[in-house]
Amino acid sequence: MSYGRRPGDGGRRPFVRPVDDPPGTSRLFVAVPVADDVREAVGRLMEQLAGAPIDVRGPGQPRWVRIEGLHLTLRFLGATPDVRLAELSAAVAAAARGVAPFRVELAGGGAFPTPERPRVLWIGIGGGAPELGALARRLNGELERLGWPPDDRPFAAHLTLARTDGVPGSDEKARRLIELARDVRLAWLADSMVLYKSNLGRGPTHYEALSEARLGD
Repeated sequence: MSYGRRPGDGGRRPFVRPVDDPPGTSRLFVAVPVADDVREAVGRLMEQLAGAPIDVRGPGQPRWVRIEGLHLTLRFLGATPDVRLAELSAAVAAAARGVAPFRVELAGGGAFPTPERPRVLWIGIGGGAPELGALARRLNGELERLGWPPDDRPFAAHLTLARTDGVPGSDEKARRLIELARDVRLAWLADSMVLYKSNLGRGPTHYEALSEARLGD
């Protein structure tokens, strides 16, 4: 998964599975999906970095994001009553309306908060960051009209590859990612926003698309 905010500073900490959400709610977020060919290329880089298949988590491996679920998060909503899904879908559509599709380019890699003490491994945005930020602001404006609190944190677009809390040797993975991603230049035309549901369980989280809004419609 790829939340669009910078995690706080700190060292490694053990992974704690999130508590189950209340009945009648879904864990939601809004994101720009990554094109199929770009996902496949990023997936190959992830497996090269892991040195093993990543569809099943091996001993000592980070928690890799599912390749088919790679995305750029615009806003995390958390546990949300299911009765609000229709109005949320309408808000996403309103935020997308009139916005022209734009080019996004992935470039370089790194770790939050630092490569020496990583919690998250990511690939950066080399092009399209201003457009992603503007789209996030439009979305936040629509959400505020529905009663969501404003999100004033700086938007830091990135593509999350893995979470490494408590994984021994994760600093070596971070340094290797920086090396492997130095020449990465992968691009696609971002032309939609998706309202996703996170389905937690064993293994990597599965993301379910609940609605999609095409940019410009």
